[in-house]
Amino acid sequence: MVYHASPARYESMEYRRCGRSGLKLPAVSLGLWHNFGDTTLLENSRQLLRRAFDLGITHFDLANNYGPPPGSAELNFGRILKEDFLPYRDELIISSKAGYTMWDGPYGDWGSKKYLVSSLDQSLRRMGLEYVDIFYHHRPDPDTPLEETMAALDLLVRQGKALYIGLSNYPAERARQAFEILNQLGTPCLIHQPKYSMYERGIEAQLLDTLAEHGVGSIAFSPLAGGQLTDRYLHGIPEDSRAASGSRFLNPEQLTEEKLAQVRALNALAQRRGQKLSQMALAWALRGDRVTSVLIGASKTSQIDDAVGMLQNRDFSPQELEEIEKILM
Repeated sequence: MVYHASPARYESMEYRRCGRSGLKLPAVSLGLWHNFGDTTLLENSRQLLRRAFDLGITHFDLANNYGPPPGSAELNFGRILKEDFLPYRDELIISSKAGYTMWDGPYGDWGSKKYLVSSLDQSLRRMGLEYVDIFYHHRPDPDTPLEETMAALDLLVRQGKALYIGLSNYPAERARQAFEILNQLGTPCLIHQPKYSMYERGIEAQLLDTLAEHGVGSIAFSPLAGGQLTDRYLHGIPEDSRAASGSRFLNPEQLTEEKLAQVRALNALAQRRGQKLSQMALAWALRGDRVTSVLIGASKTSQIDDAVGMLQNRDFSPQELEEIEKILM
């Protein structure tokens, strides 16, 4: 069945300027980290992407190693893009990344110019694209000179293979150094992608201030703390949950009785706000407008509906923010 995007797709989404750039991102973006590899039915992935775009989610976030197996998310996305979304390419922000192990040998990991240029070339072939809108260095490299990594990102923009450059998982001081190098090269950093949620707040110490100082936007990944900030674990650990599946991203040891008590208290507050806990957690990450967008994952279209529905009530009273802080203490 031929896909025709909803004519009302821009009515339910909020678009926010990314740092000091001309680019606006949707407040909610869709990450293809899980549920788009070869272990997932292609038609399910297609329905997730269609529903996201119909609700105004214009930003699809990938990386070279997303799958499993690595590379398969980009291959599957490329097929769906060709079959469903080519007429809408200029309405989409498509991002990819390189920085984790992708192939054997000394040139398939970290941050050398050799690796970054080769990786983006491979990603473009997998997705059938001439360029990506955003290309990230996925993690800092302790051995490659930062100047080389940033020069590679600058080169890729000048080659027309990426429109904007981003960083992910960079601590504040390393990020500041990278921003300064990129500014000198003439390719400012557009965006930083850190892990951020009620349970992962390290970026509040320095990184958010560093981003604001340099006019760099941000997009928070894992804003639901791997599913902890949902109603999934209110009554313990279901047998079919991520925590029970042996996932390295969430294990039963993390869900202590103290943590579950916090989740239940947060859920009670969310219900008083007329929201699901997941919606409140996303709204919290966006509070104060210091975060440009939240990056969600989804296995069901209803999860995308919930995330976008959050925008109907994303403001907090001072009392609500204070209550959240007390719960998280």
